[in-house]
Amino acid sequence: MPRLIEILLAVFSILLLSPVLLVAAIAVKFSSPGLIIFSHKRVGKNGAPFGVYKFRSMSVATDNTGSSLTVGGDARVTRIGRVLRSSKIDELPQLFNVLFGTMSFVGPRPETADLLAHYPEGPKAVMLSVRPGITDPASIMYRNEESELAAQDDPHAYYRDVIIGRKCDMYLDYIPRKSIGFDLKVIFQTIIAVLDKRGRLRS
Repeated sequence: MPRLIEILLAVFSILLLSPVLLVAAIAVKFSSPGLIIFSHKRVGKNGAPFGVYKFRSMSVATDNTGSSLTVGGDARVTRIGRVLRSSKIDELPQLFNVLFGTMSFVGPRPETADLLAHYPEGPKAVMLSVRPGITDPASIMYRNEESELAAQDDPHAYYRDVIIGRKCDMYLDYIPRKSIGFDLKVIFQTIIAVLDKRGRLRS
């Protein structure tokens, strides 16, 4: 998607969703001590580190500690944080990442450096050749990733051995097809998936 279109769409989305952003900010502020917006270090295009903006969903004492992987029922997540995460409202500050040029609306989800180390080199290079996105086909497929991980005996091994491979396949399928039309389709599918109570868009 051309940069100018992304900027205009980001500004429009921020203005449209400003009431939601305001309510979420107030909820985070008064539910637990700490900053409202949490910047989490991820790896972006060409391997450059950057901060992904999110509404803080973990207690201030734990948001920079423990595993990079969040599993359903994680004790670090606050009560308000669970609501924000399940509705994906915690991700809305990433509209500012798009505005500032560190992310796109659609692209591979950025990983932390420790999780990215488990990606095969070939798919990793392709993944890092584009700006990471707020959403992509893999994000739709794994809308309820935290719950899926919570059902595993070893969530980290399952993510490393199963989910990463599936995501790589989807990234390699998406990136050559990247276009305005396809990206708009993915954005629309993401909205439907978020509103779908089952949490996963069916093809």
